[in-house]
Amino acid sequence: MPAKISMTLKRHWKFWTLAFCAALLAISAAKLVHVAASETSAAPASPKPSTRSAKALAAPDLGDRFSDGTPNFLRLDSPSDQDAFRRRFVLIAEFQALRPEADVPKEINDCAALLRYSYRNALRGRDDTWEIENRIRPPYALPSVEKNHYPATPLGTDIFRVRSGRFLPTDINDGSFAEFADAKTLKNFNAHFISKDVRAAQPGDLLFYRQLEQSTSFHSMIFIGPGEWAPEGSGLQNANSFVVYHTGPDGKDPGEMRRMRLTDLLNHPSPKWRPVPGNENFLGVYRWNILREQN
Repeated sequence: MPAKISMTLKRHWKFWTLAFCAALLAISAAKLVHVAASETSAAPASPKPSTRSAKALAAPDLGDRFSDGTPNFLRLDSPSDQDAFRRRFVLIAEFQALRPEADVPKEINDCAALLRYSYRNALRGRDDTWEIENRIRPPYALPSVEKNHYPATPLGTDIFRVRSGRFLPTDINDGSFAEFADAKTLKNFNAHFISKDVRAAQPGDLLFYRQLEQSTSFHSMIFIGPGEWAPEGSGLQNANSFVVYHTGPDGKDPGEMRRMRLTDLLNHPSPKWRPVPGNENFLGVYRWNILREQN
């Protein structure tokens, strides 16, 4: 082959080779741009925060609309939350009197401990329920309180007020709230008076007594109503209602859980335990402050 023709072919070959490579690079770049654009358009939009997340991030309501020491962020404002709390509270409390004594949690060692245990667990969330922990199935499914899920409250586990006075923001960190509270403290700072007529009691309300001749003078009972565990057809009248309580220790006797018909309590052999207006030892029917409503 003549040298001139050979040089010409080499120049053409080099040109077309470079052109071909440039075309391949251009095609590859175009594909990459297309794929990137497709992936961007197909990617789901960032999820909006759920209502619960938004509530959790919102600043708590630091008011005290009833000036009773209970902050508004603890109050159950909606009828559905109030109903859920009442039903869960009485279910948990009543079950302690129905289960074998050996199965009752050790922390329930007096009347106030029963109140604290039932109150705390009634506020637990749907995914961390008392029913699951105790491996029981109530008569039917019960709703959960939506506003506050213990222990994820603005106060953490210190949900019981232990000092008098209107709630102030500084109370959150100054010891005004605690995880423990005795019967007197629960009555004075966490509940409010309803009536000395037991007929005014609703399920989940509290009956308080003061027996001055006893070492632990303040005592409490929980008004259950007909009860979540009651058989069908038991009725809704107070005559068919129950109260539950822990007797508390007496010397070497650690005490026990008891479940009693309201009618039997009204006719108790010892008049000092009868929940009637004429009994000075009976302080009356009380209701949790988180359930408080305008009169």
